[in-house]
Amino acid sequence: MNAEQRRLAECTTTRPTWKKWGPYLSERQWGTVREDYSPHGNAWDYFPHDHARSRAYRWGEDGIAGFSDSEQTLCLALALWNGRDPILKERLFGLTNGEGNHGEDVKELYYYLDATPAHSYLKMLYKYPQHEYPYARLVEENGRRGIAQPEFELIDTGLFDDDRYFDVFVEYAQAQPGDILLHITVENRGPEAASVHVLPQLWFRNTWSWTSGATRPVLTRAASAVIRAEHPELGRYHLHADGHPQLLFCDNESNGQRLWNQPDTGGFFKDGINDRVVQGDLSAVNPAQTGTKAAVWYQQEVPAGGRIRIRLRLSRDVRTDAFGDFDATFARRLREADEFYAHLQRDIPSLDARRVQRQAFAGMIWSKQYFYFDVAEWLQGDPLQPPSPANRRHGRNRDWEHLNNADIISMPDKWEYPWYASWDLAFHCIALADLDAGFAKEQLVLLTREWYMHPNGQIPAYEWAFGDVNPPVHAWATWRVFQIDRKQRGDTGDLAFLERVFHKLMLNFTWWVNRKDAEGRNVFQGGFLGLDNIGVFDRSSQLPTGGHIDQSDGTSWMAMYALNLMRIALELARHNRVYEDIATKFFEHFLHIAEAMSHVGGEDGGIGLWDEQDEFFYDVLHLPDGSTRPLKVRSMVGLIPLFAVETLEPELLQELPDFKRRLEWFLTHRPKLCALVSHWNQEGRGHRRLLSLLRGHRMKRLLRRMLDETEFLSPFGVRALSRVHEHSPYTYRHDGMELSVRYQPAESDSGLFGGNSNWRGPIWFPVNFLIIESLQKFHHYYGDDFRVECPTGSGNLLTLNEVANEIAARLTRLFLANGEGRRPVHGLNERTQADPNFRDYVLFYEYFHGDTGRGVGAAHQTGWTGLVAKLLMPRYAAEVRPCSGELPVPESAAEDLKVAATAKPRRPRAVRPIP
Repeated sequence: MNAEQRRLAECTTTRPTWKKWGPYLSERQWGTVREDYSPHGNAWDYFPHDHARSRAYRWGEDGIAGFSDSEQTLCLALALWNGRDPILKERLFGLTNGEGNHGEDVKELYYYLDATPAHSYLKMLYKYPQHEYPYARLVEENGRRGIAQPEFELIDTGLFDDDRYFDVFVEYAQAQPGDILLHITVENRGPEAASVHVLPQLWFRNTWSWTSGATRPVLTRAASAVIRAEHPELGRYHLHADGHPQLLFCDNESNGQRLWNQPDTGGFFKDGINDRVVQGDLSAVNPAQTGTKAAVWYQQEVPAGGRIRIRLRLSRDVRTDAFGDFDATFARRLREADEFYAHLQRDIPSLDARRVQRQAFAGMIWSKQYFYFDVAEWLQGDPLQPPSPANRRHGRNRDWEHLNNADIISMPDKWEYPWYASWDLAFHCIALADLDAGFAKEQLVLLTREWYMHPNGQIPAYEWAFGDVNPPVHAWATWRVFQIDRKQRGDTGDLAFLERVFHKLMLNFTWWVNRKDAEGRNVFQGGFLGLDNIGVFDRSSQLPTGGHIDQSDGTSWMAMYALNLMRIALELARHNRVYEDIATKFFEHFLHIAEAMSHVGGEDGGIGLWDEQDEFFYDVLHLPDGSTRPLKVRSMVGLIPLFAVETLEPELLQELPDFKRRLEWFLTHRPKLCALVSHWNQEGRGHRRLLSLLRGHRMKRLLRRMLDETEFLSPFGVRALSRVHEHSPYTYRHDGMELSVRYQPAESDSGLFGGNSNWRGPIWFPVNFLIIESLQKFHHYYGDDFRVECPTGSGNLLTLNEVANEIAARLTRLFLANGEGRRPVHGLNERTQADPNFRDYVLFYEYFHGDTGRGVGAAHQTGWTGLVAKLLMPRYAAEVRPCSGELPVPESAAEDLKVAATAKPRRPRAVRPIP
C-alpha cells in the first residue's frame, strides 16, 4: 500500500481526515437557481456576473483554484490583476444562457493538471492575458453571431497570439490533514517583462446575514504576514504568507449602494479589495485590518520568459518557521502522487495515454463541490432579507421542500453545470471508483438518502427542475461500482452498500412504473430522458399534436433497470435467500417489458417499437384520434435497447434454487414470453443464460446500422444521430406545422434545453460507454465464433468484444496525440495543436463533433467524459466480463454464426435515405 492509499484508508464518512479540506468551491455561484429569488425564476438575470464581486452569496462560494473545508466555512482562492483589467480576476467569466449563441459558456483558459484522491496534492493552470481582458467584446461578438456560427472564444480574440500572457500554476499540498500549503508559480510567456498583482484571498462564507442570532466569524491581522481566522465551529486557523506582502481586509457582505442604489451606510464590503487594488480607493478596505474577507497582496514584475513563486500556508497554529519544510513537503507529496499513479497505471505502456488519464482523473477530483440547498428555506426566504415574491411558492421546485442538501458532490462542470445531475453522477462514479471506491459509493448512497430522494421515490434530477426525469442508471452504476470495489478488496464485496442502495432503488423503480407507464402496458414515456433535443418534439413538454409518445429509449432504460435490480438481488440472495423472491419479481418484469417492446398495442392494432422493414427501433406517437405513427428518426434512441442485457452463470443458478425453479417454470409455461427474449432459455457458452431485448438476428441488424460509417460509426465513436439525416432530414408535418431533425455533428441549431447541448449527431461518452459494456456482455455469451462486420461493408469480421474494443479505441483517439502530434479534441486551432505550452493540456468536453472529434459544449465536463480514464485501463474488459477459453456455442445461435462467418465482404455503401 503506497502513501496515498494509506491516506485514503484513513478517510471515512464520519472521519474524513485528509478529505476534510479539498477543492470544494464552485467556479460559478452567480446565475444559479440557489441564488435566484426572482419572481419568475430568471436565475441568470437575477444574479449576474457583474453583481458577483459586490454581492454576498446565500448558498455557496466560488473562486479560481478554490480550496475550503468540507462545509465551505473558510475559503481560499486566487485573485489576479494585470494592471489593465477593469476589475480583479476573482472568478471565471463566461456568458449567460441568453448571451451565448449556443447557451452559457465559460470564456477562460484553465486546466486541471493533477490531483490525488485524498487531496494531498493538487495542481491546476490558469492562463491570464497581460492585455485587458475583453469582457465587453466577448459579450458583443457572441451576441452578434447566430446559432449557425461558431462560438467566439477567448483564444479567438488574439490575446495569446504574441505570447503576452501569464501561465499561473496553482498547487496545493497537505503536510497533515488541515495543514495546507499553497504554491503559486507565475510564468511570463511574453517577450518583455510584465508586472502582475497576485492576491490569494481568504474569507468566510456568509452565514450571518440571513437569520438573527447567527455568530459572526472574524479575520484579523496576527502578524506582518499572518492572518488569523476564528470561527465558532471550525476553530482557529492562521494563513502565513511568504515575503512582505500587504494585507487587505473587508467584509463578505453586499454593497447595497453599488448594487441597488441604496443609501451609503458605510462599511467595507465584498468588493472592497477590488476597489482598493484596481481603483486605488484606500477607504474601501478596513484600516483596522479585520473583517470576514482578506487578501494577501503581492505586486511583482515577471521577467520575459521568467517566473516568480509565491508561498502560503494555512494551519491551525502560528508557525515561526512556516516555510522551512515547505519545498520538501511539496516534493514529497508530488513524489507520492507519482507513486500512486505509477501503481494505478502500471499496465498502460503509453506515456501519452498515462498523461491523458492522469489529467482526466485530476478533473474528476477538482470537480468536487460543496453543494448547499435547503429548498424549504429557499422558497420561504430569509428573515433578515426582503420578503420573497409570493408566487415563488408556486414556482420552480415547489414539490421538493423535503430536499436539504449540504454535501460534497461530484459536479458535471463547476462553471457550466455547478449543480449535481443524477444521471451524470452515476457515470462519474465509474471512473471515480478506480481512484477512490469509498467516495464513489458515498455518492451513490447520497442521492438515495431521505433528504434527496422524493418521498414518492423519485431521484432528484438537477436544481433547475428536480422533478425532471433522467435515465434510470443508478442501479447499473451501483452494481458496477460494487464489482470494481469487490475486485480491489479481494473479498465478497461491500454487501451493506449494495443492500442499502438496493432498497431505495426499489422505491424508485416503483415510482417509474406508477408515473411513467401511462396505460400500464410496460411501455414507458419518461420525457426527454437526458437526451435533450434528440427527437422531433420537446419530449419533456406537452406535445403540440396532443397524445403521447411510447419511447423506445424510456422502455429500454426500464428493461435495463429491471435487469440491473435483478442482478443486484441475485447477489444479495447468495447471502440472504429472501432476495430470491425479489430477483424473480424483476426477472418477470423484464419479460413483460420485452414483450411490450415487440407487441406494444397488442390486439388493438397498435404497432411495435421495432420496425421490421427498417430493422431499427423508433419512438411511436399516439395521437388523440387513437392512431399511431412511428417517428422514424435513426438516433441513439433506437440503439439503447442494446443496454438491456445480462448473463446468468450456471453456478449462480445452482446457488439459488428458488430463482432457478421459477425461471424454469417460465420456460415451460410461458413460451410466448420466452420466445421474445434472446436465447435466455438456451444453454450458451459455458452453460450460461442470456437475458436481452435483442435476439441474435435483431442485434445483428441493429449493429449493421450502428457500425456503418455512413450512419452512426464515426472515427471517434458512435454518433447520437445517423449521418443519413444530413441529406435526408426526418420531417414531421401536422396541421400546418413542420418539424424536422437534421444531422448536426457539433453545436445545435435548436433552442431546446437552452441550446448548449446537441444530441443530433455528436459523440457522447455516457451512451458510448454503455454500448461498449453491452457488447462485452453479449460477447461473454456468444463467444469468439459470433462475428459481425466492422465497419459495415469493410469485410472485416470481428467478435463483439473486438467491436467493443474498436469503439473504445475510437473514443480514446479523441484525446491521444496522433502520429503528427495532433489531438482531435483541439480542433483546428493551431496554437492548441502545436504550441508546447498548450498542446499537452487536455480539455474533457461535454460532447464531440461527430466527424472531426473537436470538443464541443462544456469544456470542463470531466464528469462523464472522465470515463475515458476507464477506457484507457487495459484491465477494463476483463473486469466487466472475464472470458474463458473455447466453449460450446449455443445451438440456437448457430444459424446466426453461420451467416456471419460466410458473409461476403461488401464495398462501403452510399448514404441511404430514410424510407
